[in-house]
Amino acid sequence: MKAEMVTTLPRLPVPKLLQRRIGRAVADFRMIQPGDRILLGLSGGKDSLTLLHLLRAMQRQSPVPFELGVATVDPMSPDYDPQPLVPYLRALGIPYFLERQNIYERAQKHLLRPSYCSFCARMRRGVLYRCARREGYQVLALGQHLDDFAESFFMSMFYNGELRTMKAHYRVREGDLRVIRPLVYCRERQTRQFASEQALPVIHENCPACFGKPTERQHMKELLATQEAYDPRLFKQLQRALLPLMGQGLESLEFEETHD
Repeated sequence: MKAEMVTTLPRLPVPKLLQRRIGRAVADFRMIQPGDRILLGLSGGKDSLTLLHLLRAMQRQSPVPFELGVATVDPMSPDYDPQPLVPYLRALGIPYFLERQNIYERAQKHLLRPSYCSFCARMRRGVLYRCARREGYQVLALGQHLDDFAESFFMSMFYNGELRTMKAHYRVREGDLRVIRPLVYCRERQTRQFASEQALPVIHENCPACFGKPTERQHMKELLATQEAYDPRLFKQLQRALLPLMGQGLESLEFEETHD
């Protein structure tokens, strides 16, 4: 029997602007510590695929050593097929875990509620937490960018009456895992451009909450796009305003201080 031939994909060139922004976010929020084992939650969308290649580039260049693994949650939706990711990750030579969970069926009960997007997101994170613990990773990296942070802020304010957004870096309630979002300073248009230019194997319809239906997040995205067309400085100002909310949770993190 012939051994299976595995083609190793070359490392992709990463735009310097994206490298600078992710490097600044990692430093500002102290996301990566020496010896970290990081599990990237890879949906197959443009954002998580871009983050995958940014972390690979950082792993090669950073003086802080860390390991990288990848996990995909398959919500068992008829609109989502993660199988093309399997040979792609194999060719990259990165540990890969495909986790199947019937989120689709459970989410159907929440489709008429304003919170069903967050419901599905919480379920996906729960699956990723279990995978990280099982495989010995203590850090989970997620692919939300600045646009996501801004949309979450306005959704929280409009629908829940709270001044909140996602956190850039925090420890989960159980205390054994940290969650980081290294794209916090990056724009969605940047990940879209990188994915297009590098012909990344983007899987569309990857959110189990949507199922082709309009969502509150999409409405918020359109609202912000309209405002940005009027004022191109919008997201620069939003980033400054949201920094205190993004950094919530850092005060509960303890790291060993290193000295030269």
